[in-house]
Amino acid sequence: MNPTTVDGAALLDEVEAFHRRFNVFPTEAAYVAVALWDAHAHLLDCFDSTPRLAFLSPEPGSGKTRALEIVETLVPQPMTAVNASAAALFRSVSAGTGKPTILFDEIDTVFGPKAGDNEELRGFLNAGHRRTGVTYRCIGDGGNQTVQAFPSYCAVAVAGLGSLPDTILSRSVVIRMRRRARNERVEPFRARIHEAEGHALRDRLAAWAERAREQVMGAWPEMPDGVTDRPADVWEPLLAVADALGGHWPERAREACVTLVKASKANDKGSLGVRLLTDLRDHVMVGIDRLPTVAILDRLNALDDAPWADLNGKPLDNRRLSRMLAEYMTADNEPITSRNIKTAGSVLKGYYATDLHDAWQRYCPPPPESPLLPLPDTETAA
Repeated sequence: MNPTTVDGAALLDEVEAFHRRFNVFPTEAAYVAVALWDAHAHLLDCFDSTPRLAFLSPEPGSGKTRALEIVETLVPQPMTAVNASAAALFRSVSAGTGKPTILFDEIDTVFGPKAGDNEELRGFLNAGHRRTGVTYRCIGDGGNQTVQAFPSYCAVAVAGLGSLPDTILSRSVVIRMRRRARNERVEPFRARIHEAEGHALRDRLAAWAERAREQVMGAWPEMPDGVTDRPADVWEPLLAVADALGGHWPERAREACVTLVKASKANDKGSLGVRLLTDLRDHVMVGIDRLPTVAILDRLNALDDAPWADLNGKPLDNRRLSRMLAEYMTADNEPITSRNIKTAGSVLKGYYATDLHDAWQRYCPPPPESPLLPLPDTETAA
């Protein structure tokens, strides 16, 4: 097929429609993001980074594996990797025969609570996010070993139960899958029939990508308001693809970006330390300039929907509170520590809001809006 005849916007409409036949995604934004991710995999060398695509759900039977199966038919050189070792993956990526698109199902068996840490694979997935990412390994026998850098840059889509390590989650477009409701219908996927249809779309995507490569290579897409830092890195390749596609895709892509970035922030509780700082600011020390440690612990452990009353089977105590807060600094760049607080007839150890304020500013999300209604305009009232 002559790539100059490919209508990119109409083609990606067909890719989205192909997903809709077999996948039920939770939002319209998810269909947009997944279709754009399929297309971006054909233009990987045009970008400085590639977002991971993560299909996650709290329960089995939510369509994650089927989503990967449909993606597999649409991307270049798919490599299905269930329980693949990090060594196998980085050798496949650096083999020089074209970069595979790695599809990692059951990722919870690698990073789930029963799997323990898998730092080698986590390191590979983190390094491969950037085009400059490499994995270093010793090659040779005995004393004749040399260090060799293996390129790790490749497109990766994963599916699994629960969540992912923060370092991978923050580099991902996250689709939180749900079980289909009774009124949600999908077409049964028959590999012998439908793989060929997906492959035909894949080949047309590849043809379009060749035509669009020069335009995408130098693109600096405009980000929606409020999308900065890591979310901007994640979405930049997808928005560049959308702009090259034209039609309604640039607008839909930015709407999807805002929706999914906002959803990721809502689901991101931050580290346990950030959660501690935020709860201290919003629930424990509201309107208080100092508070004894014993009172802080009582209030934290009494919070509903908070982890403090059950941290690995034990409530938060003063030793762990002290250790966690000492990781953060005051405005004078000193670790946050307890200080003496004079009370009626005694002196207790506790914490001062002034010591916590700098950490609140740097690490915590914006405080919740005041529930108080705004004062009426004085001119209107007059």
